[in-house]
Amino acid sequence: MARLLQRLRVRIDRRTRRWILERQGRDADPVELRRNRIYILPTRLGVAYAAMLFAMLLGGMNYNNNVGLALTFLLAGLGLVAMHHCHGTLAGLRLRLLAAEPGFVGGRVRFRWLLENPSAMSRPAIEVRLERIGGERGPPVEVPGLAAASAEVSIRARRRGLVPLERFVVSTAHPLGFFRAWAVVHPDHAAIAWPRPSDRDVVPPRTSTDTGGAQAATVGDEDFAGLRPFQAGDSLHRVAWKAYARGQGLHTKQYAGTDVVSHVFDWDSLVGLGSEDRLAQLCRWVLDAHDRGEAFGLRLPGTTIEVNLGVSHRERCLNALALFEPAGPPRA
Repeated sequence: MARLLQRLRVRIDRRTRRWILERQGRDADPVELRRNRIYILPTRLGVAYAAMLFAMLLGGMNYNNNVGLALTFLLAGLGLVAMHHCHGTLAGLRLRLLAAEPGFVGGRVRFRWLLENPSAMSRPAIEVRLERIGGERGPPVEVPGLAAASAEVSIRARRRGLVPLERFVVSTAHPLGFFRAWAVVHPDHAAIAWPRPSDRDVVPPRTSTDTGGAQAATVGDEDFAGLRPFQAGDSLHRVAWKAYARGQGLHTKQYAGTDVVSHVFDWDSLVGLGSEDRLAQLCRWVLDAHDRGEAFGLRLPGTTIEVNLGVSHRERCLNALALFEPAGPPRA
């Protein structure tokens, strides 16, 4: 019986999803939650509250108790006001995508949203999650009047490549918890899932190269040339901590000379491994080289990324690994 009810619930949920998508269509950024796309139903507490009011109504009518009837109608009015405010908490709220943050396979990719409140009324206890029932959720968000707040939706990355955010739900049970109002959003956004890095059991090839501007200004190992202001992506090993302790600000040490050891991670150097294993090993090399502050490049069939440094270079290489499609049959 329980299995039959579960199947029935899944079938109803699928048909409801399809109907909502056909009714609303895909949402362009930013998304405004208009009243005609907000749904509302009583919660279990709301159903129990309604049953209590019905019992009070029967008792008041049976015993001709005017005080009991007055209290029943007062509490019923309270329930109607709570329903109105619950629906209005979402009405007019605007959602704007802030960032689609990548992650590794086995972890989670994250979509950060900005919730904008155009009215002077505060909007408390707003939840953002993948599913209305049973989905992973973050802590409730309160959006002050004429202000904004951020919320996050995360998806487990089961395979590398693009991870689309096809559907998520914005809901609230404020106030009192008698009703739950929700709106379904169908955005057209995706985050990148990087390959899961392999274990540190293969040493990458080392090549003595001239890295030009990427290395000469920051990581050469010949002669100390001075300091320059710290920039995002600089290796922490090159930070002049003594100067920072003296209150001179955050600076990076510069060295003259370009004869340094760098890496070129080549797809063809990993003979005997499958496509996914090669990508995992290349991912491990990229991460380790970046953590050590070493220059590196990447060579894939049809794609070559020159030797460079920095956070943006690391992300560019990881994105190339994530989106790479090897020749042959599609991967499972």
